[in-house]
Amino acid sequence: MASHADFTPSTRYWAETHEVENQPPALENYNAFTSDVALQESLIAQGGEWATEDLEHFGAITGSAEVIEWGYQANENKPVLHTHNRHGARVDEVKFHPAYHQLMNLSIKEGIHSLHWTEDRPAGHVVRAAKFYMISQVEAGHGCPITMTSAAIPALKNQPDLYELWAPKVLSSEYDPRNVQDADKAGLTIGMAMTEKQGGSDVRTNSTRAYPVSATGPGEVYELVGHKYFVSAPMSDAFLVLAQTEPGVSCFLVPRWRPDGTKNPLQIQKLKNKMGNVSNASSETELRGAMGWMVGEEGRGVSTILEMVAMTRFDCMIGSSAGMRQAVAQITHHCSQRSAFGKLLTDQPLMQNVLADLIIEQEAALALTMRIGRALDNSAHDEQEKLLVRMGTAVGKYWICKRTPGHAYEAMECIGGMGVMEDGMMPRLYREAPINTIWEGSGNVQCLDMLRAMAKSPGSLDAFISEISKAKGMHPKMDQAITDLVNELGRQENMEYRARTVVEKMALAIQASTLLQFGDELVADAFCRSRLGQQNSGWVYGTLPEGIDCDAIIKRATPALD
Repeated sequence: MASHADFTPSTRYWAETHEVENQPPALENYNAFTSDVALQESLIAQGGEWATEDLEHFGAITGSAEVIEWGYQANENKPVLHTHNRHGARVDEVKFHPAYHQLMNLSIKEGIHSLHWTEDRPAGHVVRAAKFYMISQVEAGHGCPITMTSAAIPALKNQPDLYELWAPKVLSSEYDPRNVQDADKAGLTIGMAMTEKQGGSDVRTNSTRAYPVSATGPGEVYELVGHKYFVSAPMSDAFLVLAQTEPGVSCFLVPRWRPDGTKNPLQIQKLKNKMGNVSNASSETELRGAMGWMVGEEGRGVSTILEMVAMTRFDCMIGSSAGMRQAVAQITHHCSQRSAFGKLLTDQPLMQNVLADLIIEQEAALALTMRIGRALDNSAHDEQEKLLVRMGTAVGKYWICKRTPGHAYEAMECIGGMGVMEDGMMPRLYREAPINTIWEGSGNVQCLDMLRAMAKSPGSLDAFISEISKAKGMHPKMDQAITDLVNELGRQENMEYRARTVVEKMALAIQASTLLQFGDELVADAFCRSRLGQQNSGWVYGTLPEGIDCDAIIKRATPALD
């Protein structure tokens, strides 16, 4: 036993108590595209291989330490509302950390808001989805104004004169965050203001009213009076807003600044204090005679703005799939370098079961999302694909977004105690996970939308069944799933009550079909065996049946550092 005399003055108080070991390095400076085998396969399967070089370049950017740090900075420094400037003038300005603007600038330069509308080559939606998928893994909050700006285009097309005036700057690759009128900018962003306190998703109960300045009807000028309880991206240059007119709810384009250079009285009351998506501002706003132009047919505002919502719901699918991918990247990177009880975590059978199950879920989400992307690309000239978009988006938005919160939690547990520390990525993924399932129509809204689609467009259900039937004969559980689903859909009693059960079966069937047609064979087989059939509960991850090559599935999903 050492005595006091054994310690010299230089060694009595050690500066270093231990060597840090068995701690994986941060996942950074990797290529988010070339390290994602499933994304590369989906891109090729859905016709976007022409963009491979561009996506490799973007993958290096989104995997870089610098851009990843922007994501941390943008979330650690919340936006701040300034209703007035120091001279007392009303400005309604939201100020952000510079990192947020860097992310916005990067996404707009890359055309994530516009590529799918301007690209002449096929698979524009597919390629754009791949880009959005990668940048959303870095930071999800700035994706909200990117999505709104993108989705405004089909709604604006309902009013050709406004489209001609606004579209060139909306589609521009220039990002200008200044709080100035649109005439002084080269690029514009668009937000959305639909919901109110008393109605939420039931927008037909909106009380905001639009008063004509002179003439009435599409393209004419109105002044809007009322409130909006949830304005997405209040720093945008203009907003698509719902308000009542004599025939009913109508849609308006309301700019932040009037054409004469005066401030439009669209006044921000407060910023929402959200649990997730914190880098992005959402607000409560009052319209005190705010000037706006009617977009589309009077009294048909819900129909007009739903063209925007259809695109935002697709982006929810992308965003939630991206959250799953980032979680998978983090845990496979961690577990492939972390040892416990004498073995790497990735070599331990039970952890293999959990990791592989989470990877299967993520790849199924990506496969379905990219397939709907291709359907969007084809919808302009293929009625079947258009009908598939209608049904597939409702089903996909419901299921993928619903599966993400549980996926995020289970991934956090794979890392252990460090997974809940705020200086890591996992808590942000966890807080972000429920957002997409609630925004742009909650789970019940999506299920009811599916029922409406079945009633109003019977061909949409036929298109859906036709799509999943393409995988007939490719797996015995697939054939039985198709039969079970057709029987379920044929039973009409209590359909609204059973809607979630029906949509879940539809989602699993189309994910299985898509994986069998376009995905990895091992993953597709594991998905069918673990998720199709009554004997599989699916209540928690890590309950895969025996005989699945978990090691191979984990290896294909693990990112490689450059």
